[in-house]
Amino acid sequence: MIPSILHYQSREDLALDLAEIVARELGDAIVAKGRATLAVPGGTTPGPFLTALSLTHIEWPKVAVMLTDERFVPETSDRSNTRLLRETLLQNNAKSATLVPFYKEAEQAEDMLAHLTAGLQPNLPLDVCVLGMGEDMHTASIFPGADRLEEALSPTAAPLIPMRAPGAPEPRLTLSAPVLRAAGTLHILITGEGKKQALETAMQEGSEAAAPIRAILNAPSAVTVHYAD
Repeated sequence: MIPSILHYQSREDLALDLAEIVARELGDAIVAKGRATLAVPGGTTPGPFLTALSLTHIEWPKVAVMLTDERFVPETSDRSNTRLLRETLLQNNAKSATLVPFYKEAEQAEDMLAHLTAGLQPNLPLDVCVLGMGEDMHTASIFPGADRLEEALSPTAAPLIPMRAPGAPEPRLTLSAPVLRAAGTLHILITGEGKKQALETAMQEGSEAAAPIRAILNAPSAVTVHYAD
């Protein structure tokens, strides 16, 4: 399925429009089954979108929120995506949403994998998933050259995968490709010319291992790319 690509005049317009779309999709899921699950990216780019989403009027107590991936660091670290999530999305109206954690203190991510996966499983499949993409065409923490890349891309992958990759300072935990691809609706949020060019490359023929975002672009559900310079 070819993704839809929406171009915005500004990053502010992108944040506001995407928040409205995601809120509507979550509301539809709540009407259909009484609850909804949302996965969102970390990093700084989605911050304005997450803040805008926190102000929308839906039944947030019926929404479970998780990250698409997390660095295995405590929330006291400025590298923590969970910390960013608490400062942006889990505020205002969305303060009453339920956070599905991807971190629990341990020596290494593998030590907590079974515990965190058990908390994740009841919240699958995802109703709405918003992803970012790097200029290397990674998404979530599914990086080209990562130690468990093949496993994360496999159709039979476990829901949550520990990941270590060149250029990623900390170990990560990431939702696997089949979990991401199974979301009811998928959105990719990108900004800047470098990522626009990376997306154009990813939309050409090639392997998912070289450009993991291809696993999302080829998903069976609807995929929309939201882009601003």
